[in-house]
Amino acid sequence: MSAIHSTALVDSAAQLDPSVTVGPYTIIGPNVVIGAGSTVGSHCTIEGHTRIGQNNHVHSYTSLGAAPQDKKYAGEPTRLVIGNGNTIREFCTFNAGTVNGGGVTQVGDDNLFMAYVHLAHDCQVGSHTIFANNAQLAGHVVVGDWVILGGFTVVRQFLRLGAHSFTAMCTLLFADLPPYVTCQGQPAVARTVNAEGLRRRGFSPERVTAVRAMYKALYRDNLTLEAAKAQILQIGIHRPEAVADVDMMMAFLGDVSPKVGIVRTRRRAVD
Repeated sequence: MSAIHSTALVDSAAQLDPSVTVGPYTIIGPNVVIGAGSTVGSHCTIEGHTRIGQNNHVHSYTSLGAAPQDKKYAGEPTRLVIGNGNTIREFCTFNAGTVNGGGVTQVGDDNLFMAYVHLAHDCQVGSHTIFANNAQLAGHVVVGDWVILGGFTVVRQFLRLGAHSFTAMCTLLFADLPPYVTCQGQPAVARTVNAEGLRRRGFSPERVTAVRAMYKALYRDNLTLEAAKAQILQIGIHRPEAVADVDMMMAFLGDVSPKVGIVRTRRRAVD
């Protein structure tokens, strides 16, 4: 049997690995699956069709898998899926998906969610991210690998944050944030490249230089987005070590919606 505190209410249909521990006064519903090595603190609620992988640490007062905060939701069996090795601190709230959004809110591996983080319905979060205290995602937001959100960052619905991007404290995002870019402000403006983060992750000086060149094409050369994309393609041709980085940037920019755009270096009026 799992190490379940005597005051916890765990439905008999829930599937918990024998190594899972559950703290006092926690409630776990019938459609919940929790993998080996995971711990759940006190006063948590895990409900809905929620699957939690191995070696996750869920701290006190967290709510996982609750119904989405969407007026169109009609009780469909949508899901929350969490990978392996995540730390979810106190008072976090991760909602299940909606039918219109694909039916699942997804979290990858090895992420740190500090206190009071909110993931709304249908968000897709990659791996190795850090969400500082009170970072908040509205519905349908896509967050790439290695992204760091500063405390009190707020992201509007249907936006994308590219891999290795970074937001400063109290950032308010109304547009897509390309890979490698740091931003700040309300609304957010692009500031520079996340060079220190790239170095810590083992990027060579040559790759960091290539990323800086992509940033320059996007933000410093006064180019249209299409012209900047053409220039970024040339970076991949002349810097073979950065082909993967260029490919990722081009894939991201290729999916930018004209209605949303990307974070720019000057503030723009909010519709």
